[in-house]
Amino acid sequence: MRDDKVRNLVISAICLALALVLPFLTGQIPEIGKMLSPMHIPVLLCGFICGPGWGLLVGLIAPLMRSLLFGMPVMFPNAIGMMFELACYGFAAGWLYRLLPKKPWRVYVSLIGAMILGRIVWGIARVILWGLGSSPFSWKLFIAGALTNAVPGIILHIVLIPLVVLGLERSGFIRE
Repeated sequence: MRDDKVRNLVISAICLALALVLPFLTGQIPEIGKMLSPMHIPVLLCGFICGPGWGLLVGLIAPLMRSLLFGMPVMFPNAIGMMFELACYGFAAGWLYRLLPKKPWRVYVSLIGAMILGRIVWGIARVILWGLGSSPFSWKLFIAGALTNAVPGIILHIVLIPLVVLGLERSGFIRE
């Protein structure tokens, strides 16, 4: 039992480190980074590999830590909004993955479910955060941020994450 806790702590730390570093790959062109959402990948993987609690924790910490260390994303409202979104991603991916029957399709259902729930939570957080600021968060801004501008990242996540998770399942790396 203790080995699993240490294992999950180490894997979560690696996922957190990846969430801090991956945006540097797309950081030279901020529009591409926003579209591909590189911080989301290790958070989602953490939820699948380590479970909902660890995924939630990494999702909460990553955007705040990245904002404090590197100034990006900007703390208010971006990093705070992302904190809620990524925490939901990590939790929902791990929770749905463990809840659904052990069939290969559960990876896709868990991922898509987590992505939908995370976008909804992001929208709610942004409405609240923008309400604290000077400008309102409109339905048009939600659609642009959660869907239209995010299509490349959505496609990347739907292709890449299941390949990694299914490969880790086959290797026996993911324990349930």
